[in-house]
Amino acid sequence: MNTVTLGVASREAITRSFAAAMRGEQQGEFISFATPELLLKTLTQLRWDILKKMTGAGAMSIRELARRVGRDVRRVHDDVLVLLNVGVLERAENGDIGFPYDAVHVDFTLQAEAA
Repeated sequence: MNTVTLGVASREAITRSFAAAMRGEQQGEFISFATPELLLKTLTQLRWDILKKMTGAGAMSIRELARRVGRDVRRVHDDVLVLLNVGVLERAENGDIGFPYDAVHVDFTLQAEAA
């Protein structure tokens, strides 16, 4: 199963992971956000619905995706552009959009703020 982890990681953590990958250490598939707030702002409920429909479904047109999520093509197009810009979705050569994963794991920790 091809799983991606959506999570929160600091620049330092990403740099360490990149260095480990360059040494040949397997890192898995990650899409990282700088803060939990940015992850949640980006992955709105409507965009999460898009990911749910695209997980394991292969590349498709925006029109087909809009049909599957039951939304207006223009609004889906707007959400797809956001997801493309942050690297969550990919564009195929023929213009279709894809999410090349069979499963999604979301990982971040909420910690108490210092008083």
